[in-house]
Amino acid sequence: MRRIAIRLMSSFLLIIVVVSMIFSVVGIRIIEHRVVAEAQSRVATDLNAAWEIYLNYLSHVSDVIRFTAHRFYLRDAILSGEIGRAADELTDLWARERLDVVAVTDGRGVVLFRATNPLVAGDSQADDDLIRAVLEGREPVAATTIVSAEALQKDCPHVAEQAYCELVETPRARPREETEQTTGMMLKAAAPIVDYNDNVIGVLYAGLLLNRRYEIVDKIKETVFQGAKYEGRDIGTATIFNDDVRISTNVLNEDGTRAIGTRVAEEVYEGVVREGERWIGRAYVVNNWYISAYEPIRDIHGRIIGILYVGILEEPYLALKRRTVLLFLGIALAGALLAIALSYLFSKRLLGPIRQLVSASWQVAHGNLDAKVEVQSDDELAELAEAFNIMASALKARDEKLAEYTKKRIMESERLAVIGQLAADVAHELNNPLQGIVTYSHLLLERRSCDESMTGSIEKRPRKPQKKLSDVNSVLEECVSLVENQALFHNIEIVKSWNGNLPLVVVDPSQMQQVFMNMIINAAEAMDGSGRLIVASRFDSTEQVIEVEFTDTGHGISEENVERIFDPFFTTKAVGHGTGLGLAISYGIIREHKGSVSVESQVGHGTTFTIRLPVAVDEEAEEGS
Repeated sequence: MRRIAIRLMSSFLLIIVVVSMIFSVVGIRIIEHRVVAEAQSRVATDLNAAWEIYLNYLSHVSDVIRFTAHRFYLRDAILSGEIGRAADELTDLWARERLDVVAVTDGRGVVLFRATNPLVAGDSQADDDLIRAVLEGREPVAATTIVSAEALQKDCPHVAEQAYCELVETPRARPREETEQTTGMMLKAAAPIVDYNDNVIGVLYAGLLLNRRYEIVDKIKETVFQGAKYEGRDIGTATIFNDDVRISTNVLNEDGTRAIGTRVAEEVYEGVVREGERWIGRAYVVNNWYISAYEPIRDIHGRIIGILYVGILEEPYLALKRRTVLLFLGIALAGALLAIALSYLFSKRLLGPIRQLVSASWQVAHGNLDAKVEVQSDDELAELAEAFNIMASALKARDEKLAEYTKKRIMESERLAVIGQLAADVAHELNNPLQGIVTYSHLLLERRSCDESMTGSIEKRPRKPQKKLSDVNSVLEECVSLVENQALFHNIEIVKSWNGNLPLVVVDPSQMQQVFMNMIINAAEAMDGSGRLIVASRFDSTEQVIEVEFTDTGHGISEENVERIFDPFFTTKAVGHGTGLGLAISYGIIREHKGSVSVESQVGHGTTFTIRLPVAVDEEAEEGS
């Protein structure tokens, strides 16, 4: 029983462990996927917000220039040829709006005045993309643009210095031969200045240099990430790249300085700058891993000139994932322990009825047939208990019946023993005179002094069967003729149904007559002297046997007595009306003739005895004939 409990618990434990492991692995994968997906979804949204802030700065520059270009003082100053009349206004605009570049050109793109560098004028800006677009399209334009170091030097010398940076060797960045960067990335806007006849007489342009202008990236960080920190570090960062170089960022070096001059990872560069796609994923940023989003910055012609980036420190998400996984595993472990406890209770409840069955089985095996099993359930165990109780009751009933039968057999055996002892005593008393009679009979036959009539009488002593070819129908006819006139048969109809083409059979006619007479007389007694007896003979050519059948309409033989009727001394007749040896002797004679006898009976309807005798002639029979 303990082994069954162990096997049950082991099976439950194995199932629980396997299922828990599968669900744990799947659950951890789902958690990891959901955490990463959530981080990537958030950083994509953050990038959209960063773009709004970035474009708001560009839009502000565009609005300032567009509105200023419509001012009358600019128009009148250009028309009068005295641009100095507008110098104070332009200088005030540069200071008020914190612009890095403010300048005016004539209708051909020649610089008339630079508020940020008044001493330099007369150079042509007609090749500048934005100014050319305004002169050709007569509409204001604004875009991000790359400005050469020479142009920066003319517009504002200190801006050129601000744009310069040395490139910093950065892990995972693409190989690059340059060691410094001198160009500037600028949010630039230009608008046409028209006369009173709507003719373009000049262009006003201005710009904000993005190199080391931290207010944009810091505003993105504060607006999007709201100053969130993790273990003392900013959780979110933003960067503006000129090509692959950080020119404005709040990503920090190990020493706490801004990582200006560091470069983007090569795989990001390939995806964003080379292929022009938004890139979202896990990326190594300077010295740490971030969940990052990058998108290309394009100029007025759609060429990719830089990258806008926002990123979330990966560590908080890893910590969140670890906590979530640990919580999930804790829940899974608690569930597994609860399942084990429930399986233990279930197995204990299941084994209770089984223990009762085992105990009751041992009691039955040791002779207590009154053992019962009580199972208070409505399942297969209850059915098994009921079947066990029925089996125990059946065994008890059979045991009682067997005991009664055994008792009867013992009594019969004792009776037979007494009869046998009596027969032995009688035989002993008869053997002495019979021995003398047999001895003297032999002497008389040897002397042959007696006449022939005495010889026949002397020779009538026990002998072996004298088998010869005989006609069974003739023997039957002789038997019927001997009994049909007796008083017992006056009210019995004897029907003779004989096959006239029976082959001869090797038998002892006198012994067969004894068997047939016994069958006929038994049938008459079974019918109490009134009824119908059918005596039939037939030949079975397939098995080469002759069948003799005796069918009466008597009271029949009960099923329990059918198997015993050929036993010696068994009889159902009243005391003094039979010895129980007739059928036993007949059975012995038939067996001695290699035949068989069978009986079919139905209580109240009659009995049929069938005797089967082989037709084949053996050597012994031929010699006897």
